[in-house]
Parts: sequence; C-alpha cells; structure tokens
Amino acid sequence: MSTKKLHLISLGCTKNLVDSEVMLGRLQEYEISDDPTTADVIIINTCGFIDAAKEESINTILNTHEERKKDSLLVVSGCLTERYKAELQRDLPEVDIFTGVGDYEQIDKMIAEKRGVFSPEVYLANETAERVITGSNTHAYIKMAEGCNQSCSFCAIPSFKGKLHSRTLLSIEKEVKALVAKGFYEFSFISQDSSSFGRDIGLKDGLIDLILTVEAIEGVKIARILYLYPSTTTFKLIDTIADSKVFETYYDMPIQQIDDGILKMMRRGFGEKKTIALLEHMKSKKDAFIRTSIIAGHPGESDKAFERVCEFMREFKFDRFNVFFYSNEETTPAFTMKPVEEAVIEERVEVLEKIANETTTFSLENMIGKTVNVVLEGESDEHEYILSARPTLWAREIDGDLLVTDTADLKINFGTLYEAKITELAGDRLLATLIKAL
Repeated sequence: MSTKKLHLISLGCTKNLVDSEVMLGRLQEYEISDDPTTADVIIINTCGFIDAAKEESINTILNTHEERKKDSLLVVSGCLTERYKAELQRDLPEVDIFTGVGDYEQIDKMIAEKRGVFSPEVYLANETAERVITGSNTHAYIKMAEGCNQSCSFCAIPSFKGKLHSRTLLSIEKEVKALVAKGFYEFSFISQDSSSFGRDIGLKDGLIDLILTVEAIEGVKIARILYLYPSTTTFKLIDTIADSKVFETYYDMPIQQIDDGILKMMRRGFGEKKTIALLEHMKSKKDAFIRTSIIAGHPGESDKAFERVCEFMREFKFDRFNVFFYSNEETTPAFTMKPVEEAVIEERVEVLEKIANETTTFSLENMIGKTVNVVLEGESDEHEYILSARPTLWAREIDGDLLVTDTADLKINFGTLYEAKITELAGDRLLATLIKAL
C-alpha cells in the first residue's frame, strides 16, 4: 500500500512555523511532498496580521484549491481562520477543514474525522510536542510564549491570540536538551513580546532567567532572542545578552516610530527619550547587531513626524530595518482614527526603504576585513563552486547570507561552523574566505 502524501504551506512568521512543525510531527505517517498537485492532504497555516498577509493567505488558498487533485483534503489553520472563522467558513466552500490557533496537536484527529475544531485556548507547543524541524538540521526556533499584554493601537494580535501565556523555564530547558541530543546547536527564541517572558507566571526577569538556563545546557553553541519590546526591555537585559558566551549580541527591537507624539498615539508605553536610551545602550556593546521595524503612515503621522523618523533612521544606522505600510485593522484602537492618504503612505514607505538599503550597506561595509564565525549553509544561488554562509551574529532566514569564494582547501561540511575573513562587498553581498573549521 502506498503512503499518503502531505503538502504543507506555512505562511507568516516563524511563530507560525513552529505550529506548522507541530502538525508535521502529528502526521509522520504521511510522505512530505513539495508538489500540491499530488498530495492527498494539503495544509495551509495562514497569517492574519495585516492586509498584505491576509491577501496572501486567501490567494494561496484559492490557487492551491485550483491545482489540487480530486478527493484531496484541503485544511486551513492559523491566525486568519481564528480571526475570521465565521466569514471564511461562509465564503470559502473550497476548504474541507477549518481550524484556528488552538488545535495544532489535534490535526491528525481532524483529518481522520474530516472535521474542524476551534478550541477557545491558544495552543502553545511544549517539550512534549513532537515537532518535525524544517529547513535545517542544526537550527531550531523555540516558542517561549503566546499572546501579548501590550495594547498597541495598530495591532490586532491580542484580539485573537489573547493575553501573554508563558511556558515554564523547565519546559523550555527540556525541549532544548532534547533537540541538542538530535544534533541541533543553534536556537532562536521567539514570542510576540519576548522581553515580557515569564511575567504572567511570576518571573520578574524571565528572559534573563531563560538566558542563564540555556547557557548552562551543554551543546548549545549559538542562541539569539527575537522580538524585544521597548517598555519591557531593561538595561540589565541588554547587559546580560552582551555578556553571554552563548547568546549573540543581537538586539531585535521593533520601535515602529520615534516621534514622541506618534509613539503616544501608538500606545507604545515608551517615548522617544527612553527608546533612544535603550538603543544607545545596545549600540555601546561590542559587535552589537541591531534590527528594528518601522510603520509608515499610522493615523496622525504628520510630515514633521515622518521627517523625524527619517532623520533618526539615517543617523542611528540600524544594521537592518523593515518597513511596514500601515494596515488599518478592525478591532484595533487606530481603526477609527483619521487615516493618512494611501498615496502619501506609499511615498513614505519608498523613502524609508531607501534609507534601510543605505544603512544596511553601511553595516555590511563595516564588516569588511573582520574575522567572523559562520555557519556554512550550502551551495550559493550564484554558482555551485561559491558557497553560502551566515555569520553566527545574523538570524537565519532574516538577515541574509554571505558568499564564500575561497575555501582555503579546507574539508567542507555543510551545517558546521567555520572561522572566515570578510574580504569585500560585491553588490549587496559580502564575500569571504574560510580560515579554519571550528
């Protein structure tokens, strides 16, 4: 009897990816297929955060339905279905099974019974969930918490993910140890607001406790934290990350704006002065890498406020920053505010993206001549003799890669660590020479 085939599409963020990996863990009797046209079961784990993500999710559902084979099952899960369950069930007869964000561990049961489930609680993977890690044999994402206690004016996440719900330190420790035993050595710790980790379970400095716990696990070579929130990030946390021998001096803190008035309207908790003080403290750390994101066109964003953010982004020179087109989301406080014209937002996005390209180039140029540790990831998209590597300081799939043009006749093992010297910047990618295996 032939094995049934499964095709899974995970949209949106890395937090979604962890949930997708949990579903793969529950469906290991299926053969994973890259081709949706031959699959018996197709799962689309959707994103419902902003308009662009919602549109991508809907288009993916409709396009996949068009090309799937007769009698296959189309399952749609995730944030979009959680947020718009009634509308989607009414308007998308193409979908066989709908489920939200609470039942990833029941996916095998739902498929067997051909029936969707919507539990009221948000699912949070723990150490007992058997995940199938995708995309790497050495790197894994660890989800520390679900939900968020912040009340940002533009964000709908708390409306369908609920309040902060943290895992215990013991649960995370067990999961990391189990993955180390399988050969994983690099971990990215994620949640909606990572710097609030543990506050709901009585931990005052939960993220610092987590750093100390993970540092003590033998076999963890590289770790980083994604998604810090300004008003819950402390100077002590910044110091702890910088002083760690295992955690990279990597600060990913979306600031969204810098103008005091707009930050107040955004309900960000911190104004310009305190936000800049945190960023400057991060910048003072040796070899710090700082990433952020900016929203262009929040209601009330005047020309003056926009000029202020442009000026700050040019001056501060983040290593990377993403620009988001403001998305007016129902259920958010900003929904009823007077909007900025779309054409104006488009112009502002363009200006900010140009600044982002300039500051990224500046960051890359600053690395020329430096010796760094890299993970050798495979052949590059340039040529089979040119290899792709990622400095350990950079986050996987987020901050890009560099090209190894000279292997110095070393034995090549993909997925292992090497020391490399960065020689030049060619276009938008750094070139490097390997020095030795680590």
